[in-house]
Amino acid sequence: MLTRKQYQLLTVIDQHLRSTGFSPSFEEMKEALGLKSKSGVHRLILALEERGFLRRRHHRARALEVLRLPEDIAAASGPGHDVASVSSAAAGVASPSGLSPPASFAPNVIRGDFSARLQGVRAASAASAVQLPLYGRIAAGLPIEALRDHGTLIEVPVALLGNGEHYALEVAGDSMIDAGILDGDTAIIRRGEGAENGQIVVALIDESEVTLKRLRRRGNSIALEPANARHETRIFPAERVRLQGRLVALLRRYA
Repeated sequence: MLTRKQYQLLTVIDQHLRSTGFSPSFEEMKEALGLKSKSGVHRLILALEERGFLRRRHHRARALEVLRLPEDIAAASGPGHDVASVSSAAAGVASPSGLSPPASFAPNVIRGDFSARLQGVRAASAASAVQLPLYGRIAAGLPIEALRDHGTLIEVPVALLGNGEHYALEVAGDSMIDAGILDGDTAIIRRGEGAENGQIVVALIDESEVTLKRLRRRGNSIALEPANARHETRIFPAERVRLQGRLVALLRRYA
């Protein structure tokens, strides 16, 4: 079963795809549905993915694919009919040149075709998560690349990630416990050499030692600050420290 908003969003995306060859932007979808924020669009897309109606092509901008339509629209789009046009009319959506909010729509819930439910759930699960390389536990004397086990991957929900390349890192020790980062946690890191003061980063010291600490820039020096009073802040000349990425998410498994 689809909610009215899910149904409307699906028809907006289908119409735009058929008319332009690419999916509408989050801003266009937000305006078309009359939502106040893009987060509402994101939740609707996730729900449509879980139900097997949509698939996202990750690492590509504006890449949504309509896998199937509710059975009432699919039936109406028989031979000689344009599915996108029927979808647009059913949802009260304007032409692609102006994605306006749907005017009126009677049903609150739309019945979908779940004959391939199991297959759809599997596809949606794959579409809503990505596999990242899992690095080993941080250990002094090893660069981050040396920690990588090329045969180990971890599945991470797409909602936790943003743009860019990511990897996962197993946390060792208690130096960041006051930041809520515990021994054995899995840190999700966005690879890159840029970070703001106060962000938690993976830092490579002297091209040999890797550590997960909070970044503090002090003139021409860099302080790597733990989140545990029992550990000391370490300060280095800036040229001795190279950032390997910054923390964007944390995973924890409870036995």
